[in-house]
Amino acid sequence: MRNTSYYPVIMTNDVAGTVTFYQRHFRFVPAFESDWYVHLASIDDPATNLAILDCNHETIPVEQRRPVSGVILNFEVEDVDLEYERLVTEGLEILVQLRDEPFGQRHFIAKDPNGVLIDVITPFAPSPAFAAMFSEEIKSQRVAAVCMNSQ
Repeated sequence: MRNTSYYPVIMTNDVAGTVTFYQRHFRFVPAFESDWYVHLASIDDPATNLAILDCNHETIPVEQRRPVSGVILNFEVEDVDLEYERLVTEGLEILVQLRDEPFGQRHFIAKDPNGVLIDVITPFAPSPAFAAMFSEEIKSQRVAAVCMNSQ
């Protein structure tokens, strides 16, 4: 399958409040907007998209009409420290404080109004034990990406 687009859709009881949250804290703007569905695009990267959907809309199978749960959105950014400072200053509640992980991430975790976890990450070289777990193709891609981010 060759995708032409890929983005998560958050099903919620509060479309407007969820849209406002992602606009305020994560620099998204509406690309399409109705009262039951809003398609958001990142101001900084138009290929980064997120949709917000009223979980009770008729297009959703009746047995699945419930708000989202058990989801983590990962946002990889160039400077996680800068994003952390900005979001703390804005008053966003941080659930996991900024820290380094041996698997190659400096990150923190917050949540949206629906309880969706948001993991903001800057990758770095993992410990040797974790580096050994990556496929050779991914290892070379990660090394290249880490080198580019450190320039």
